[in-house]
Amino acid sequence: MRFEGELRKMGTHWVAEIPALDALTQGRTRAEAYIMVKDLVESMADVRRFEVTVHPLSADRFEIGANDVKTLVAVLLRRQREKSGLTLAEVAQRLRQKSRNAYARYERGDAVPTIEKLEELLDAVAPGKEFVWRLAS
Repeated sequence: MRFEGELRKMGTHWVAEIPALDALTQGRTRAEAYIMVKDLVESMADVRRFEVTVHPLSADRFEIGANDVKTLVAVLLRRQREKSGLTLAEVAQRLRQKSRNAYARYERGDAVPTIEKLEELLDAVAPGKEFVWRLAS
């Protein structure tokens, strides 16, 4: 799974944004901006041996992938839940689950949801928001 990002020049810096993760960083050069993207997402996950790879696509677009899809999905779900200001219990309620652990196992990276389940989870934490990702080959 990969998430799309955008790169643009602002003043003397290159700003890199990953909308799906609500993440923004910068560097003095394109190369430095990509290094900062890698560091940012790995820091967000805070999981040993989790490694992000940045794939430049064009002058203004890139994708990020990782060696561990569970952790990347966990970062996505946590960031979107936090951005929406929801607790784990509130998300569980939106999913009509009795226990918040049903959702939390995905956010902890204990399980990888199917694409259909991921769409359901994202709709619970960020209703109405569209996400751009692709399955890495």
